[in-house]
Amino acid sequence: MSAVRSFVARRLLLGAAQTVAVVLLVFALTEALPGDAAVALAGDQPDPARIAAIREAMELDRPAHERLADWAAGLAHGDFGTSLASGRPVAQYITDALGPTLLLAALTLALLVPVGFGLGVLAARHEGRLVDRVVSSLTLAVYAVPEFALGVLLVTVFALQLAWLPPTAVGHGTDLLAHPAVLVLPVLVLLSRPVCSLARLVRAGMVDALASPYAAHARRYGVPGARIRYAHALPNALAPAAQQLARTVDWLLCGVIVVEALFVIPGLGTVLLNAVAERDVPVVQGLAVVFGALTVVLNLGADLVAHRFAPRAGVAA
Repeated sequence: MSAVRSFVARRLLLGAAQTVAVVLLVFALTEALPGDAAVALAGDQPDPARIAAIREAMELDRPAHERLADWAAGLAHGDFGTSLASGRPVAQYITDALGPTLLLAALTLALLVPVGFGLGVLAARHEGRLVDRVVSSLTLAVYAVPEFALGVLLVTVFALQLAWLPPTAVGHGTDLLAHPAVLVLPVLVLLSRPVCSLARLVRAGMVDALASPYAAHARRYGVPGARIRYAHALPNALAPAAQQLARTVDWLLCGVIVVEALFVIPGLGTVLLNAVAERDVPVVQGLAVVFGALTVVLNLGADLVAHRFAPRAGVAA
C-alpha cells in the first residue's frame, strides 16, 4: 500500500505540474494570436478609438503577466474568471456545456466496452481463421477513415438521402436526451475509431497470453479452454485496454471539436472553438485547466488498473 500511495502522490504532483504547464502554454499561444477580444467585439470595421476603449474597459491594456497572476489567484479560490466576450462566469460556460459532452461520452463508452472487448475476444478465439481476418480487416479499414469524413458520409446517407435521422442538433438545445435520434450519428462517429483500437489491443493481448507457456501448462493439466481464455488470457489484455480506455475518455471529455462542430452539439469542444475564435482568453484558460485535470485523473486511474492487472506468469500458471 505504501508503494501505491507513493506512486499516486508522484503522479498527482507530476499531473499538477503538467496542468500548470498547459495553462501557461495556452495563455502564451493565445497572447501570440493576432488581435484580441476587443478587436473581435469591435466588429468588421473597427475604429481604433473604440478598440482602445474596449481594451481599457476589459483591462486588456494591462501587462500579460499581471492578468495571468490575477487569474491564477482567483483560480485558487475556485473562480475561473469572467468571459471577455459575454461577461458571464467561465464556470457557467463549463457547466452548461459539460452536459452534452458527458452524455456523448457516456453513450459512446456504454457501447465501446462490450463491442470492443467482444470483437477482440472473438478475433483472438478464432486466430488465423476467417473470422479473425474479417474482424482485423474491418477494424483496420474503419480506423483509417477520419471522423470528419465518416460523419459527412453518415449524414449524407442516413440524414439527407434516407431521411431517417436528423443531420444536426440545431433547434434541440442542450437537452439532447429528449431527442435521442439526434445522438445516433454523433455516437456512431465517436465510436468508430476507439472500438477498432480497443478490439485490436484486446486481440493482441489475448493471442500473446494464449501462446504463453503458462497457458500451455494449464492445457496440459486439463483446464477448460473457456477458463484459460477468460481467467488467464483476458486479464492479460486489461492493462493496455484500460490505458486505451483512459485515452478515449480523455478524448471524449476534453472536447471532440470536429464531431461537435459537424453535428452542432453545444458541448465543451464547441465552447473551446468559439472562445478561440473570439480570443476569449479566460474561457480558453478555464477549459485548459478542466481538460488538464481530467487527463491527470483518467491516466492515473488507468495506470492503477494496469498495475493491478499486470500479467504475472508465475501466479497465472
